[in-house]
Amino acid sequence: MTRLPNLGPRGEGWVAAQFALFALIALAGIVRAGDWSGVASGLATLGGLGLVAAGGAIAVAATLALRRAAAFTALPRPREDGALVETGVYRLVRHPIYGGLVLVAAGWALARASIAALLATAALIVLFALKAVREEAWLAERHPGYADYRRRTRRFVPWLF
Repeated sequence: MTRLPNLGPRGEGWVAAQFALFALIALAGIVRAGDWSGVASGLATLGGLGLVAAGGAIAVAATLALRRAAAFTALPRPREDGALVETGVYRLVRHPIYGGLVLVAAGWALARASIAALLATAALIVLFALKAVREEAWLAERHPGYADYRRRTRRFVPWLF
C-alpha cells in the first residue's frame, strides 16, 4: 500500500506530469543551450549522444518485452490481462523504461550543454521514483509474485538501486 495519489483511475496524471517534464527538458535544451563550451562541450556532446542511444535502446527493449507479454500500457496501473514480465531487461531492473528515458533526457541535456535541462532531468528522476512506488503498489495487487520479484530485483540501477 502507498500513500501516493492515483492521479486518475489508471494513473493518467502521472503520465501527464511526465510528458510536461519531457517538454520542459526538450525546450530547455533548445532555449537554454550552451552553458559550457570548449573541450567540455565537445565531450558532453559525445557522451550525451551515447546516453541518448543507450537509453533509447533500453526503453525500446523494455517496451518490446512488455508488448510480447500483452502487458504494455503507457499508464502506471497494470493491464488486467497482462503478465508479469521478469525476463530480459526486467531481469535486471523493475523499471527499465523509466531508466532508459532518464538516460535519454540526461543525454539530451549534456549534448545541448544545458544546465536547465539537467535540472529538469533531476525533477524527472524524482517523478519517476514516485510514480514507480505508485505503480508497484498496483502491480503487487495484480500479481501475487510481484513481492518476490521486488525483493530480488532493483528498481532502476542493477545491483544498486
